[in-house]
Amino acid sequence: MTKEIRLPSHRPPTTPGEMLVIEFLEPLDMTVTAFAKHIGVPRDRLSEVIHGRRRVTPDTALRLARALGTSAQFWLNAQQATDLYEALHSGHEKEIQRIKQVRMTATN
Repeated sequence: MTKEIRLPSHRPPTTPGEMLVIEFLEPLDMTVTAFAKHIGVPRDRLSEVIHGRRRVTPDTALRLARALGTSAQFWLNAQQATDLYEALHSGHEKEIQRIKQVRMTATN
């Protein structure tokens, strides 16, 4: 059973990068450079996630989860919410709305 991701309707969802900075790095008083080193990734990779130029991958999610005491799913859900919001506001909404559901027929 899959759980549907709820997207905010009045604003974009908080990105994983924003969450990382606001909820974790700032309270820990930790720099991007220090945290990147701590989780074993290049500083540029982490900086790109923070600035929304790079997606959180499963590898990054596992590293963040391990270091911060969260779950990998937490980070992947945040990324997926961001991706869905961007897709819904990409200019293709009308095209997507025109797609009809495929109906399955029973064959016996």
